[in-house]
Amino acid sequence: MQDIGYLFISHFHPDHMGIAQEIANSGVQIVVMDIQQNFIHNADQIFEKEKRTKFIPIDDSKIRIVSISESRAFLSEIGINGEIFHTPGHSDDSISLYLDDGFLLVGDLNPLYELEAHIGTQIADSWDVLLNLKPKVVYYGHAKAAVLDKSAPKTSLEKVSDKEIFSLVKKIMKCIDKGYSVDIIQKKTGADPEFIQDVARMYLTHQNVSVQGILDRIEIKNK
Repeated sequence: MQDIGYLFISHFHPDHMGIAQEIANSGVQIVVMDIQQNFIHNADQIFEKEKRTKFIPIDDSKIRIVSISESRAFLSEIGINGEIFHTPGHSDDSISLYLDDGFLLVGDLNPLYELEAHIGTQIADSWDVLLNLKPKVVYYGHAKAAVLDKSAPKTSLEKVSDKEIFSLVKKIMKCIDKGYSVDIIQKKTGADPEFIQDVARMYLTHQNVSVQGILDRIEIKNK
């Protein structure tokens, strides 16, 4: 934690900001884009209804507000070469971080393999802005990273059938329920650690999600 200086939040949904203030209390500065200011406490009421969940609301008096138009200058100040863009679609407060070396972090903006279904929407408009940057790799909040360089090697999952993948995800979910670590799950299922982490991330942050629900959000087969 001591190596982290700043916390940027892609959007203020519960599974993306729930422990933000706990992280901030350890000395990390929360940075909020100006277009996100009115959304900071949108999820507070959701946590209030979930009495079993410990939640500390974000302290507005200690956050750093940065204008989207000044994001490049701010990032440069903290040693990052890149820019932050307002990318609505999944939510009105969604932002994406583009790094000049070609890496793009988009939070929960709908994955590229779904783009055809969203032509003419805010989602497509946001992707138009981002794709004009010519990103090399796209990192999603709940899906496998997309390598846009066609010469990149294919993953082992691309050689597995849909039925086998469905069965694999089901086995991983059962192992997670038993509290097994990634290492143990890998030994029991033979799955790639990165894929196990993708499944676990989706399964643990979305209550009652189905196997198909996980598959719908994890990029497989280079879609």
